Amino acid sequence: MTGGSGVVVLDNGGGLLKAGFGGDMNPIAVVPNCMAKPPGSKKWLVADQLQAQDVDVTGMTLRRPIDRGYLINQEVQREVWERVIRNLLQVDPNNSSLLLVEPQFNPPALQHATDELVFEELGFKSLCVADAPSLVHLYEASRQPSLFRAQCSLVVDCGFSFTHASPVLQNFTLNYAVRRMDLGGKALTNYLKELVSYRSLNVMDETLLIDDAKEKLCFVSLDVPGDLRLARLSSNDNPFRCSYILPDGITHKKGFVKDLDEACRYCYLPANGESVRKDSSDNDRSKFEDKKKPELSQNEFVLTNERFLVPEMLFHPIDLGMNQAGLAECIVRAIQACHPHLQPVLFERIILTGGSTLFPRFTERLEKELRPLVPDDYQVKIIAQEDPILGAWRGGSLLAHRPDFESMCITKSEYEEMGSMRCHHGIMLTEIAVVPYSWSITFYYMFL
Repeated sequence: MTGGSGVVVLDNGGGLLKAGFGGDMNPIAVVPNCMAKPPGSKKWLVADQLQAQDVDVTGMTLRRPIDRGYLINQEVQREVWERVIRNLLQVDPNNSSLLLVEPQFNPPALQHATDELVFEELGFKSLCVADAPSLVHLYEASRQPSLFRAQCSLVVDCGFSFTHASPVLQNFTLNYAVRRMDLGGKALTNYLKELVSYRSLNVMDETLLIDDAKEKLCFVSLDVPGDLRLARLSSNDNPFRCSYILPDGITHKKGFVKDLDEACRYCYLPANGESVRKDSSDNDRSKFEDKKKPELSQNEFVLTNERFLVPEMLFHPIDLGMNQAGLAECIVRAIQACHPHLQPVLFERIILTGGSTLFPRFTERLEKELRPLVPDDYQVKIIAQEDPILGAWRGGSLLAHRPDFESMCITKSEYEEMGSMRCHHGIMLTEIAVVPYSWSITFYYMFL
């Protein structure tokens, strides 16, 4: 055990599970929160076993414990936790406390199932639960105390299943103001699978490979119409065109991008891609005409406009037939649900967390979308976390290292005596979060 607190911190995400010890800067394990079985095999690979260099993930059958943000398969979750806790962390739960990051608005029935898993099957001696927004706020406030004197922020969590915009005050999430989009990393991956399958190869069963391609190649466009025009250029002049090589099971077991540096060059050009557009504007119109496409091997596919159309779902889902507001509108609605005196300070403290915020240009595009929706006399400041995948875990590590941490926990003996009373214990924190407006104003002026 590397952490001195004896507390296991577990951020149980739908896509990735982060686990380590309270007081540490980084988790020991960041692994897929799933089990998978290769074609023709009877053996299920769990968590970190999927990351081994000699494992070919092509055509694997996946089983996830979490669907649409909530625990649905307790057996799979137990297998993953057992693997992580006993093999990777190498701890005895009987002598350890657990800080668990759980989904917002987790139903009581699922809280009860989680309690059974923690106390009865794994045998932890005590449990503390927390939601991601409050932990992200706690971590950022510890890093930048001068920016958080008002003790409040808006945490935008672009996770695996959902995207939440959550106001946080005094380290408590204001649940009445939380707004949610039913879009996350999983939906983006599924959309990319559909596009590639329609235009190139059938990859509907290649979730892990398409996840990898999405993370390495997709980016957020600052000028969608202009980039669509560029994407129509012939192969040699198309700045977005790139190839993803699928595993062949012999020479390489993992998928990879052909010429990754060149593929990512456009993502980091100045806004509007001026240098590329100038070169292209001097070229003959014949470049828009289809030329003979280079032959592709059977184990690769090409991406062009898919690279920015997939993340575009988060900003304009209505363009893809989804009857939802975009991310900027979601943020504005969450802030407008708070007291008017809190609104200006929330617009100045928007924290981005979650894996989908790692797309290049995400922050710039969000600010561009937000500015027209915000009153002119309000400032807009967006804080991108240094590692948005680990933001909630690091906040949990800070909380678990506090001297009074054990007083926040429910012990195994209390659980055995009262049953799954954590639901009522958790409600106490939620009740504090829904503070009266007059309290919010007091807090605002005290720490401004």
